[in-house]
Amino acid sequence: MATLPLTSPQTSHRIAVYSGTFDPFTLGHEDVVRRAAGLFDQLIIAVAVAHHKKTLFSLAERVRQVEQAVQGMAPPERIKVLPFDGLIMDFCGQQQAIAVVRGVRNLTDFDYEAQMAAMNRKLRPSVETVFLLPDAPLQCISSTLVREISKLGGDVSQMVSPAVAAALQAAHSAAQKGG
Repeated sequence: MATLPLTSPQTSHRIAVYSGTFDPFTLGHEDVVRRAAGLFDQLIIAVAVAHHKKTLFSLAERVRQVEQAVQGMAPPERIKVLPFDGLIMDFCGQQQAIAVVRGVRNLTDFDYEAQMAAMNRKLRPSVETVFLLPDAPLQCISSTLVREISKLGGDVSQMVSPAVAAALQAAHSAAQKGG
């Protein structure tokens, strides 16, 4: 059975990566960040380019939204937000991370994430996958549902930060005006 190393071989502190498209960054994501930041010396939130998805927000907008959402959660050196492209395990290697953090809301998420964890272990055995459950009231929130509810004019204020809610509203207003 693998054990979580106390430190990365190259560094004296434990670095974890929490990756995702974050389109948009929800309160569930924020909850996972809070929990992971308490477990590791540094948490890098890796915002994916997401070639496989049509995102509502650009990469720069998503990075900015995540930075705003996590501001003040921990000292700035403890939580870093970076864009990334390519394989998450390559990114982990570049960042000298010992773990990947994944939020799991339900069994469907777990099934998918368990397969990804097994594949990631083949690619980089030195990086463990850590699953964290968001707080129960946040487990129903997904970025996909938030985008859809917002697009249809619904209230997403209990699902995302005020800054993200405003960005969603602006994006949908611009789309309705054709720009």
